[in-house]
Amino acid sequence: MSENKTTKNWAIFIGTMIAVFILGLLASSIMERKAEAKFAYTPVVKIDKLEPRNEVWGKNFPKQYQSYLETKLDTTFNSKYNGNAMIDMLEVDPRLVVLWAGYGFSKEYNQGRGHLHAVEDIHNILRTGGPTKAGEGPMPSTCWTCKSPDVPRVMNEIGVAEFYKGKWADKGAEITNSIGCADCHNEETMELTITRPALVEAFERQGKDINDASHQEMRSLVCAQCHVEYYFDKKIKGKEGIPYLTFPWDKGMTVDAAEEYYDEKEFKDWTHKLSKAPMLKAQHPGYEIYKTGVHADRGVSCADCHMPYRTEGGQKFTDHHMQSPLNNVANSCQVCHREEGDKLIANVYDRQDKIIENRDNLEKLLVRAHVEAKQAWDWGAKDEQMKDLLQDIRHAQWRWDYAAASHGGSFHSPVETGRIISTGIEKAQEARIKLARLFATLGHNEEISYPDISTKAKAQKYIGLDMEKLRADKAEFKKTLLPQWMSESKAREDKY
Repeated sequence: MSENKTTKNWAIFIGTMIAVFILGLLASSIMERKAEAKFAYTPVVKIDKLEPRNEVWGKNFPKQYQSYLETKLDTTFNSKYNGNAMIDMLEVDPRLVVLWAGYGFSKEYNQGRGHLHAVEDIHNILRTGGPTKAGEGPMPSTCWTCKSPDVPRVMNEIGVAEFYKGKWADKGAEITNSIGCADCHNEETMELTITRPALVEAFERQGKDINDASHQEMRSLVCAQCHVEYYFDKKIKGKEGIPYLTFPWDKGMTVDAAEEYYDEKEFKDWTHKLSKAPMLKAQHPGYEIYKTGVHADRGVSCADCHMPYRTEGGQKFTDHHMQSPLNNVANSCQVCHREEGDKLIANVYDRQDKIIENRDNLEKLLVRAHVEAKQAWDWGAKDEQMKDLLQDIRHAQWRWDYAAASHGGSFHSPVETGRIISTGIEKAQEARIKLARLFATLGHNEEISYPDISTKAKAQKYIGLDMEKLRADKAEFKKTLLPQWMSESKAREDKY
């Protein structure tokens, strides 16, 4: 009996010692994690106002910076339709070449690889042309606006209008750091801040003060500096001739409101090479589409899904590996949704499939409308006979492009995106009905011959692009002017 009691006492003693040891380890771990959290943001360097170099910010915020670098290292993710791998969209869908005939996007259009590649990709893309010196090239300086934290620095140095002035190549040596910290953060308080004037100005024209936005709203508004519809207004009083970046929000933020705004101003991005329609090119109205969806209605911000919180070593911080939520379902979707990851992804694909099916139908109608309009001109149609139907083509393609360029709109707001596409189909059909009637008036009733545009090369040849020259010009730029930019940029940064 005594022996059993002794054994029991020893068991209790040993168990207690083990428990104390484990509790000690736990307490030590907790204290260590608290210490990590407490000293995580102790400044290592002083960050100057509008500091464009992300690696400098990274000295004070190493975890955020390391996650940010993943944007560059990880360029392989492909969902069913998008991802962060570079995809030649003209090769995937040659019809786009015809839709953008006469505009830069018909030369080259790739799915982006992520923010850290922004400057490199704009150097390489054929749309920026092949300037061999400043003052050359087809694109205005305004095209740099969303590509780099050097932009607010240069705007602060020379003024906003002066930054927009001139050609793309004029600012090439100044814009070298890819999208990063200074685009969205105040260097003293680290609070989210707006660094692009177009968004502030759009709010002001609507009678709003962007400074009244809450922190949660700012977690979307910093994205809305760039992921929006915009255009270059050359008719602003006092800034005539300067392609001043402007958001068409004065009448509202819907596709219909923007269309009305542009029509009143008689604005066009380009004249279509085939149909001669006065065209609008949607940029990437992701924010506007997001605002019409259920997530925005529930107060979910862009950052909640694309930059969810991450925990490492007791520290909770915003993940700066900006990417598709489908590549990070556990930290994005499943914070709110309790379904299995495969189920959530299947839900997304189901919405995308249905939207893209109708979007492709609209695309096919538009290609036919452009080709048929060209035939009408070839058969001697007059301006007055074409005016209304060309406006229908303009409005139909505006809706197609708005839905396509919203990047995620088929998930962010499938109901609104579906409505936009359905009204586009209606307008495209109306244009083709008017064309059929016009053909009869012109004395033609035969079937229209449509070109073979089954590949990107065939489509580009059909619209008259000299791709060999474009590639040669780009190669010359990379051989001559680009090294000069890099040398000037290094010399400037060495002075810091």
